[in-house]
Amino acid sequence: MSEAVTYEQRGNVALITIRRAERKNAFDDSVVFGLEKAWQRYAESEERAAVLTSEGTDSFTVGADLRALPPEIWRSVPGVSVEIGKPLICAVFGHCIGVGVALVQAADLCVAAESTRFTYAEPKIGFAYGLITALASRIPHKIAMEMMLLGRPIGAQRAYEAGFVNQVVKDGEQLEAALDLAQAIASCAPMVVRWLKNGVDNHVMPKSHIESALHTMVGVGKMYDSKDREEGFASFREKRKPVFQNK
Repeated sequence: MSEAVTYEQRGNVALITIRRAERKNAFDDSVVFGLEKAWQRYAESEERAAVLTSEGTDSFTVGADLRALPPEIWRSVPGVSVEIGKPLICAVFGHCIGVGVALVQAADLCVAAESTRFTYAEPKIGFAYGLITALASRIPHKIAMEMMLLGRPIGAQRAYEAGFVNQVVKDGEQLEAALDLAQAIASCAPMVVRWLKNGVDNHVMPKSHIESALHTMVGVGKMYDSKDREEGFASFREKRKPVFQNK
């Protein structure tokens, strides 16, 4: 996908890896757009499940790179800019900060190494993108508010007890455990898996106002960039009947 994000096919499973360990996997535009392209590739692929992880041993991600703040970081979160419609599993470790928490929030399953510390630090730096507000619909309200308002880390075991994590494993074992879950999903009937996931995503799990606004913006952007919009404008200028192609 890019130097910052790689996509590897392992049978029916996609392995997507953030590769910016020299910056503790902080998100700049290369990571944001690399992940967006990875979600698009996964959505259009034959792979039945995907695992997201990062290189290194210290940090899954420390969040947005404050030296190169990406203005459209929301594009890196699956289900916001790209509807993938298939299961995603996060394999996390060490620091999981800011957008890292949002990625786990958006995933269907999560395996965490014992070293993992989930932190939403935005209140301490004076800026927030807002996607994290949906956390209160994923875990108990009081724990979600504690994470959002205090900016204090929550360890892997407490995240497991709150229902934010499916498994806690020894450091270094998180990727293998996540791939095992992905392979188990990939062996199931794909139509049933997708139907169940889409049912939850579209009819059970509420979306935050930020997510809804971004979905609207993405839809408007697609229409603006479409061939049909160009044809409609051109036909108006040329005073002729438009020939739309839904492109």
